[in-house]
Amino acid sequence: MSADINKLEQVASQVRRDIVRMVHACQSGHPGGSLGCTDYFVALYFHAMKHDPSFNMNGVNEDLFFLSNGHISPVFYSTLARAGYFPVSELSTFRKIDSRLQGHPTTHEHLPGIRIASGSLGQGLSVAIGAAQAKKLNKDDSLIYVLMGDGELQEGQVWEAAMYAPHNKIDNLIAAVDYNGAQIDGSTEQVLSLGNLRAKWEAFGWDVLEVEKGNDMASVIQGIDEAKSRTGQGKPIVILLHTEMGNGVDYMMGSHKWHGVAPNDEQLELALNQLTRTIGDY
Repeated sequence: MSADINKLEQVASQVRRDIVRMVHACQSGHPGGSLGCTDYFVALYFHAMKHDPSFNMNGVNEDLFFLSNGHISPVFYSTLARAGYFPVSELSTFRKIDSRLQGHPTTHEHLPGIRIASGSLGQGLSVAIGAAQAKKLNKDDSLIYVLMGDGELQEGQVWEAAMYAPHNKIDNLIAAVDYNGAQIDGSTEQVLSLGNLRAKWEAFGWDVLEVEKGNDMASVIQGIDEAKSRTGQGKPIVILLHTEMGNGVDYMMGSHKWHGVAPNDEQLELALNQLTRTIGDY
């Protein structure tokens, strides 16, 4: 499948506008990681994945995506809305009372596109492996995608799952790690060093790809396409996606301080002035 990089970049710019507006409106949420992962989400939903916005929870003959680090829900919600899962206007209800768009995605809200409640870190890879096994049992050759944060890899359950997948030859799974080196309390190096992540995943039996420019759409597309080409070869695949927290908004970029802080009115205006309106605000 060929990719129109310019069109995808336009969608990504609009998604970033959505993110800062959503978090500003309720003065709550996680803009930093959401902005950093925008290119990945747009690449998945507008290029790589076979999916149906009419949404069936079973996802038969569809590629499925699971967000493990659920606190970056703003980018997930915006991408789903822009991809046609629910009205873009609903983004204005983010984190409001009785909204389907809660701070962490939940299934009881019955929001199209959400298959698991997430945000309790460390669980998404296990769920994705289960879904991948179900696909195999059902003779469904679709793929499973899951995104984790790098700070999330400090959770032990991740590594239990990381052992399980290669042992069971789960080769229809493409995991990704948002490798921005930052978490809520500081850098991952300061909080709990991750060491050599490539060596760790390889030692656990995974096929490892690195995307050094995780905020360059062409590089992200190339990385995901390469990962897809390696499925079905007996190993699960993980992409180490080097991103920058707050990407696209200069005063947020590279700072863990914007992990979970909302911009004020002046900061919102500064952010929107840096992000091109392409599809139209909600």
